[in-house]
Amino acid sequence: MTSNYAYADGIPTPQRYGAILTIAISISIAVLDGAIANVALPTIARELHASPATSIWVINAYQLAIIMTLLSFATLGDIYGYRRVYQYGLAVFSLMSLACALSDSLWMLIGARVLQGLGAAALMSINTALIRIIYPSRLLGRGMAINTLVVAVSTAAGPTVAAGVLAVASWEWLFAINVPIGLLALYLGHRFLPANAQKNTGQRFNTFSAVMNALTFGLLLSALGGFSQRVGGQWIVAELILAVIAGVIFVKHQLSQTWPLLPVDLLRIPLFSLSLCTSICSFCAQMLAMVSLPFYLQSVLGRNEVATGLLLTPWPLATMLLALLAGRLIGRVNSGLLGAIGLGVFATGLFSLAWLPAAPGDGEIIWRMMLCGAGFGLFQSPNNHTIITSAPRNRSGGASGMLGTARLFGQTSGAALVALMFNLFGNHGNHASLVLAGVFATAAALVSALRITQPNPQRQSAGESPQAK
Repeated sequence: MTSNYAYADGIPTPQRYGAILTIAISISIAVLDGAIANVALPTIARELHASPATSIWVINAYQLAIIMTLLSFATLGDIYGYRRVYQYGLAVFSLMSLACALSDSLWMLIGARVLQGLGAAALMSINTALIRIIYPSRLLGRGMAINTLVVAVSTAAGPTVAAGVLAVASWEWLFAINVPIGLLALYLGHRFLPANAQKNTGQRFNTFSAVMNALTFGLLLSALGGFSQRVGGQWIVAELILAVIAGVIFVKHQLSQTWPLLPVDLLRIPLFSLSLCTSICSFCAQMLAMVSLPFYLQSVLGRNEVATGLLLTPWPLATMLLALLAGRLIGRVNSGLLGAIGLGVFATGLFSLAWLPAAPGDGEIIWRMMLCGAGFGLFQSPNNHTIITSAPRNRSGGASGMLGTARLFGQTSGAALVALMFNLFGNHGNHASLVLAGVFATAAALVSALRITQPNPQRQSAGESPQAK
């Protein structure tokens, strides 16, 4: 079911509800799967005979596959249509979720997670572009707010959802549950998602750009992962040198392209680049905490998987409540100030978790989780809004791709740094991870504060964005 209204200014209300429901369902399971296995990592490592540090690759493989291909899938969406790429991505994601559930070795699970990540990349890359053709201009802010809320809550809710699943089933069901949900989303997408008729017909997929993009991010994050796993120094240095060479070639090539895969020109907008830096640091801090906390709660405090998930639940609940409040404050309070306050609260919560008493009660853990979630929720919606609106309107697709890349780069780096903390500090790796998370959150707050004096180049009447100078 498609509509010509999609090509003008949004689609009719009944279809719009079905379309946004499709996106909410599919993007939530794609984002959830970036963190849903965190709670079960100790169990997965034990049952598949792997070390805690090696088991981190169950998380890293998924995130790495997404970040290496996200911008490429965004380009494919521009060329072949957002709906088509979205549905193919959803089909691959669902099929590979089944493969994850059937894995009987760590390396089989990691391989399935790589392919699952490719499906997730197709979903995440064009998520915002679909919202833009679903909602009329006057309601686009509402659509963006819903999407931001779904992503924010899904990112933090992984442990909670995992606790519910693990309360009644084994870890394999963390992945198997995606299959019926994915099939439902496929049905809804076939019925409600609109097709974008105005495709970039003159655009062609640039294979060289896609390869250099994958090499740049892949080598950089592989070097970070190797460093965290304490791989030989010569190999890490070689990867970093190759990453720099690939990155330089990639950026120079993009500057000469009519349809660049990586919109590096947007980084010349100070408000845009500062907001991206804030996003990277904050998501790195979040993943440092989300990956290390299950090990701390289970291995140090002796809580079981279900109790671990329940103790982490106040985080996403607080995020959801404060994200709603932050959405109402957009345009009323400077986003740089709002982000600095939220990230300051986030950092305070992380440091308080790092210095928990030796035998804390549930209440002592819960209020700290709430503090982290509240601070993160206050920050994220205004920050995402700033990233999108500080770019020219005709570059919102590129801005959306950069937003997703920043989030995933931060999350992947955070997960790799947890492995490094485990290897460097052994039994104290949990504590070191939380302290480092607090440091990143503090850095994000300081960068956010720098935005207070930065003008938004896209300010104009009626809430529309003029072209950036």
